[in-house]
Amino acid sequence: MRIIIVYDNVATGPFKSGWGFSCYIKEKQILFDTGDNGKALLHNMRLLDIDPGEIEKIVLSHDHFDHTGGLKSLLEINEDAEVFVPEGFSRFKLRGIKNYRIVAEPLEISDGCIASGGIDKRKFEQVMVVKTGKKVSVITGCAHPGLDRILDFAKKFGEIGTVIGGFHGFKDIEILKDLDLVLPCHCTRYKKEILEMDNSESCQVGKEIVLE
Repeated sequence: MRIIIVYDNVATGPFKSGWGFSCYIKEKQILFDTGDNGKALLHNMRLLDIDPGEIEKIVLSHDHFDHTGGLKSLLEINEDAEVFVPEGFSRFKLRGIKNYRIVAEPLEISDGCIASGGIDKRKFEQVMVVKTGKKVSVITGCAHPGLDRILDFAKKFGEIGTVIGGFHGFKDIEILKDLDLVLPCHCTRYKKEILEMDNSESCQVGKEIVLE
């Protein structure tokens, strides 16, 4: 299974960067978050040969603009995509969306792909847990509830092999040392320190992670 970084603070070459995050689970046609700018999101998709019309499901981690800004532009092309949001998501941002679902508890939206629902009922942020082989991968938006809490939650679905996305202010880096791959992206305060780990790689638009 392939996860492609579609939107991030870091981009090189012809890709556009922006303050936000988005990645695509290719074989499942699931887009996680939409960055902060629709034009940039669609531009990167074209370069990555991702057809917006093929996206079946959009999972939004939380309702901050840097994770929802590209949603409107995407739905103008593909209004049939199903949108999954956690409890507490802004009702204003759901206006005009004909096909959305509020996730209150962990929900398997596709075989092996689980939208968590809100990890923290105060912060209303969800993550994706992807089962591949004997391990699971965790995809985060900003990790406002705390990456340590998110990983503890994800362990109920299996041994964690990979974590991808924004880690916010997480700094207990020792927790990550035994994972197979750590990919700190947008909104990671201690990215430099995390990237000093042998099992970490840099995140940027166009990066492709193969999960086995």
